[in-house]
Amino acid sequence: MKTLIYSISGFDKPFIEKALHGKLDLAYTELTLNESTVKMAKGFDAISIFTSDDASASVLEKLHALDVKYIALRSKSSDYIDMHKAHALGIKVANVPYIPSAIAVAEHATALLLALNRKLILGQKMMQLGDYRLDHLVGFNLHGKTIGIIGTGKTGSAFAKIMHGFGCKILAFDPIKDEELKLETNIFYTTFNDLCANSDVISIHCSLNSKTNNLFNKTTFAMMRKEVILINTANGSIVNTADLLKALNNGIIAAAGLDVYEHEKEIFFKDHTGTPINDELFLKLNSNPNVLITGHQSYLTAEVLHGIASTTIANLNEWAYNSVCKNEIR
Repeated sequence: MKTLIYSISGFDKPFIEKALHGKLDLAYTELTLNESTVKMAKGFDAISIFTSDDASASVLEKLHALDVKYIALRSKSSDYIDMHKAHALGIKVANVPYIPSAIAVAEHATALLLALNRKLILGQKMMQLGDYRLDHLVGFNLHGKTIGIIGTGKTGSAFAKIMHGFGCKILAFDPIKDEELKLETNIFYTTFNDLCANSDVISIHCSLNSKTNNLFNKTTFAMMRKEVILINTANGSIVNTADLLKALNNGIIAAAGLDVYEHEKEIFFKDHTGTPINDELFLKLNSNPNVLITGHQSYLTAEVLHGIASTTIANLNEWAYNSVCKNEIR
């Protein structure tokens, strides 16, 4: 099976090469899939794409015209592909449903929290300038603080266990209550408004849907304590960025640690060192001294990359050998 891997990067290609076996003939491109690059798929049976790619209806129609029959997503999420159109065209799509990323993302959320609270970035900059004063570097003990967790699925529960280890009181908001997690961490499920009003730290670990889109906005920020730190490693669209900036600038909340951004698609995963970024909202966010941004790297560990690569290769081989893949999105 001839397969074109779009959006390949230096960090993931070695894992794909190591996992490669079977009847696959792979080609790679660093370019993302879009209206301009879809023609590169000519002569291929399958393609593999990532979250930065554009698999909209019009792109899928062009892939169908090029006789591409299979699309292997290198992610669990499928919100960047028009699944209704793919089904209508008969293009089979499979994802990586069991990415072992929960611990990696939870640990990254913890790293963002600690870096913000203990002023690690500012402290390092001051050291490099030869300024060894401590006046601007006061943080707080996590022990005894109240941590609010939005979503207690695999990632949220992993974060809860880490915070329990710090000796924190943990509030949670999730329609589904994890009874085992309650026993393990003494987590207390409450309402969204109560969590916002009573947490010293709020960490987002829910999925994006119609109910969570812009869940955090000027109304919810107004409920929070002025000292609160907001952490988002879930999805950028869960937070209204313009409202977040106003809340930060007006002292309504203290700080934000973000691994995702509402309009990240045109920015993240690309080298902008030679070209300006025209997103004024992002530029203001990135220049705010109380904001720490990482570029959607919370999942980026060797263990997770191995899991993505091995499942992607397995999906392609199942199509190549059997025409049926157990991870197909139906």
